[in-house]
Amino acid sequence: MSEIPQAEAVLAYIGVRENAVAEQAGRLRNQIDELTALLGELDTESENLQITRKTLSNLPTPAPVDDPPRTEAPEHPAYQQILTVLADTGAPMRARDICQALDLPILPKNTEGIRSKLKRLVTRGILTEPEPGLFTQPRP
Repeated sequence: MSEIPQAEAVLAYIGVRENAVAEQAGRLRNQIDELTALLGELDTESENLQITRKTLSNLPTPAPVDDPPRTEAPEHPAYQQILTVLADTGAPMRARDICQALDLPILPKNTEGIRSKLKRLVTRGILTEPEPGLFTQPRP
């Protein structure tokens, strides 16, 4: 070392400062490494989200689940008569009420036959059954 006391003090200060700077630089390098790793994770997630968006955008639009495809009513005149009665009343009806409107005797075979036809029309999407045993035309 130098024999000049001021030089020794300056050299000591420089040594302390070098150590402090080296320590601070080390901490910053560690932070940079952590931030680089975090940035890589975020880049990967962003890329995955972009791929998912692109994939979903290219999917075909599915047909509505709640709206079954409409079909024509069966050709049998009984079906046409049932639909006419429902259209004329414009209100939900039960099988027994439709039998009365069609001037059929209120017998189990008649009401069950009408009920069977009504259920078939519901299955085809021509009628709806808002509650058990009550049938109506779907609202537009």
